[in-house]
Amino acid sequence: MDPWHVPLTEFDPDRHAVLEPQGFYGRAVVPERVVGCFFHDVVSAVTAGIEPLYRIPVEHGAHPIWVLDVDGTEVGVFNPGVGAPLAVSCLEAVIGLGGRRVVVCGGAGQLVAGFDVGHVVVPTSAVRDEGTSFHYLPPSRYVEPTPAAVAAIVATLEAEGVPHEQGRTWTTDGLFRETRAKVERRRAEGCLTVEMEASALFAVAGFRGVSLGQLLYCGDDLSAKEWDHRRWDRHVDVRRRLFDLAVASVLRL
Repeated sequence: MDPWHVPLTEFDPDRHAVLEPQGFYGRAVVPERVVGCFFHDVVSAVTAGIEPLYRIPVEHGAHPIWVLDVDGTEVGVFNPGVGAPLAVSCLEAVIGLGGRRVVVCGGAGQLVAGFDVGHVVVPTSAVRDEGTSFHYLPPSRYVEPTPAAVAAIVATLEAEGVPHEQGRTWTTDGLFRETRAKVERRRAEGCLTVEMEASALFAVAGFRGVSLGQLLYCGDDLSAKEWDHRRWDRHVDVRRRLFDLAVASVLRL
């Protein structure tokens, strides 16, 4: 065998795995519409006093799924966890328990200049620079979210008068390997942001046949010579607003 052959290129289209989500997770029934939110502070605030419907078992600690009543419609809420493998495991649980329409919201590093902290980006494709997505779809450079989910998100943003961009994001496993040369290459191919989950989440949605789109807000800035944290994780109002937009979007989906 070629010693440089990469196992991630060995995609197997078999629909049946040794371990399936439906058999691994419990018997709770998750609402059809679900919001995945990466912001621990926001999730804690909106679910305060609510008993979780289900707790996704993870070795470092369970990831709860809550149910909110939004004007008479049930919406599931969960925190997928940072990084493609964990986020996908939690998404698989949500889908296995009944979730079918999903909108995810989170932050991202911006690769292009000119956006303030909190500027909204709607990914229309993602560079697959992570490993998880290659277990769900054949090898390719890009993967797209569900068009209907993107349309619902954009319609919500337009209805609310929220300035936003649509474009490509770069999903990577290597938080501390985002070199200047890589940033420049990704920017040259149209990437507006960098994060760690989008391409994998899009791939799972495509494989499982569910609708999924994502809202990102520009956080730290990688566009200049020096990285700027910009205290992006302290913008509480921005994060809560993005969650509310995700809820409104999933209700349109």
